[in-house]
Amino acid sequence: MKKLLLLLFVIPSILFAQKGVQFEHGLTWKQIQAKAKAEKKYIFMDAFTTWCGPCRYMTANIFPQEKVGTFFNQNFINVKAQLDTTKADNDEVKSWYTDAHNIMTSYKVNVFPTYLFFDPNGKLVHRAIGSSEADQFLAKAKDAVDPEKQYYVMLDKYKAGKKDPQFLLSLAKASQEAYDMPVANSVSKEYLATQKDMFTKDNIEFIDRFTRSTKDQGFSFILNNPEKFDAVRGEGSANKKLTEIILNEEVFPMIFKKDAGIPDWKTITTNLTAKYPAQANEVASTGKVFYYQNKRDWNNFAVAVQDYMKAYGAKANPAQLNEYAWTVFENCKDMSCVTDALEWSKRSFKDNNTPGFIDTYANILYKLGRKDEAIAWEEKALGFASEGDKKGYQDVIDKMKKGEKTWKE
Repeated sequence: MKKLLLLLFVIPSILFAQKGVQFEHGLTWKQIQAKAKAEKKYIFMDAFTTWCGPCRYMTANIFPQEKVGTFFNQNFINVKAQLDTTKADNDEVKSWYTDAHNIMTSYKVNVFPTYLFFDPNGKLVHRAIGSSEADQFLAKAKDAVDPEKQYYVMLDKYKAGKKDPQFLLSLAKASQEAYDMPVANSVSKEYLATQKDMFTKDNIEFIDRFTRSTKDQGFSFILNNPEKFDAVRGEGSANKKLTEIILNEEVFPMIFKKDAGIPDWKTITTNLTAKYPAQANEVASTGKVFYYQNKRDWNNFAVAVQDYMKAYGAKANPAQLNEYAWTVFENCKDMSCVTDALEWSKRSFKDNNTPGFIDTYANILYKLGRKDEAIAWEEKALGFASEGDKKGYQDVIDKMKKGEKTWKE
């Protein structure tokens, strides 16, 4: 009877353990390839690093899911390849050091996580990157076993001369998903060259997706046709896209470069005006906010963020409003700035009940000495919070009731 009871405990645990993706252990890369060939299965490789947050998210939340495990265990030999080295590495990880290095260099793995998919003969046929939720991740895996959607199979067809518009469109998107940006940039240009009408909804969405630099063809299109772009992507989308790109290319490299001195904002604005007159002042103003926040210069940050919000705050999105308000709450001693932040915070949840945004509002009220109102709003945040987050909100309420500070000084 004792043996039977033991089996009753062991069997469910085994079944539970097999729900998620089953990764191979104790095999070399050559042995993994040999096993895949013998079983006529594709290989799925999770190329990760120990310091990568999205990698850890996938391991903890996506790989263990039953529907993910069912598909991957049926279709792939699954293997993890750690591409960094640490003092804590065990013998199995160390045994893969040489193969891991070769994999990283041979397949140009430079973002994490990267997922490599090999056919049963060990040939790389597909790749994808980044963390994602289960259904999206499964869609990537299904593409990997579909010869019509396998990235490297498509790339071979392209090199052989297949360049009809629909194929170029599919390849451009696939190359971006694979983070093969040289190919993505090249093919996206070829696709746009086939289009007679650039102003269709699909083409404007394509331009938005593939415009990341002032050198991209889409940048000049958006710059010269902001109304057409906004008609599809939403009011203010053109300006937002342009200012982000200009900021990243023209301002950040200058103010954050090594050994950079104090920025000459007047000169920066003048130079921007010469190239991008419509966006210059907003880009410079945004740059100041980023710079002083990064430098933790809270006195100048308070001035910069107030100036920015007076000029451009009307079009700030809820997340931006909340971020600026919370940063002021935590770091700024100028109570006039904290009072301004209260208004930004209130706008952040005007059309939503995001508990974190309401929490910011409650904390600012508390810092301004409006204790009873603060507690009432924090209780509202608690009501909208998920079960796993409720304790954090309750802790804030308890501090407020005791008159303790909810911010660090």
